[in-house]
Amino acid sequence: MTKPTHQPRYHSALISTAGHCAIACGFCFRADRAHGFLEVSTYARALSRLKEHRVSDICLTGGEPTHHPELRQLVRLSHQFGMPVSVVTSARAEAEVRRLEQVAHLLANVTISADSRGAMRLGRTLRSVRSAVYALRRIDTESTVLHLTYWNLTDHECREIAQVVDKTGATLQLSPVTLDTKGLHRASLTPDSYTEQQRQDNEMLDRRFELGARFQQHLRTLRGLSSTAERPHCCSPTLYLSATGELRRCPYGTQGINVSAPRADIARFLASPPTDQVTPDCAALCRAAA
Repeated sequence: MTKPTHQPRYHSALISTAGHCAIACGFCFRADRAHGFLEVSTYARALSRLKEHRVSDICLTGGEPTHHPELRQLVRLSHQFGMPVSVVTSARAEAEVRRLEQVAHLLANVTISADSRGAMRLGRTLRSVRSAVYALRRIDTESTVLHLTYWNLTDHECREIAQVVDKTGATLQLSPVTLDTKGLHRASLTPDSYTEQQRQDNEMLDRRFELGARFQQHLRTLRGLSSTAERPHCCSPTLYLSATGELRRCPYGTQGINVSAPRADIARFLASPPTDQVTPDCAALCRAAA
């Protein structure tokens, strides 16, 4: 076994279970697109390599994990390698929630994605907060998170969100909609109007939920990434595995290595200095999996 010669840099891994997604959000965070699902043999090899580099936590994400025909096997494999496993899902349909329910007792955490009404209109999605309640109440895990992507909030909607959190016992995690130049154009927004709407939303959320220091820092990071061309290199402790078996240090990274490569090559890749710059999308994606 090739052992890393440095202190552990990576604590967790975000696993794409499918190269496709039926939701097709207008503000999609997907880092790559491909046909088919993550193969179990590829996943098993990836877990072996990740274990060698002291990765301790696994998070299964989209496409949509509940669509993977061997979801239970993916979860059980993580346990066989001694790694707690979590899921980020948009499950709403009965069949999706049932599949999630069947493996819930094996999961450390389930994060249900939802969008505010304004975000639903902007992204043309159907992941309402209200529909998330059905899944949250059915899932029996150590912890559940309601991950809300928000835009153009109202005070009434914030009260509804607070009620859902109280009723389900879920932890609320927030992410503002992130739009690049093309996204702004599609939404008929200017950079100034986009920034102003974010400011109004954040003030409303702070009045209702008293935003913590970590989230305030996250917002400052996003503002900094949007306002300067000089961006820091990605030093996230979370690795990314694509559905085709490519291991990257950033979901949006331009460099990666297939998990079938020799151990020594993977070790060199993970030990090399980061070259990918942080973007608003990757900051939001890593937050959803945190």
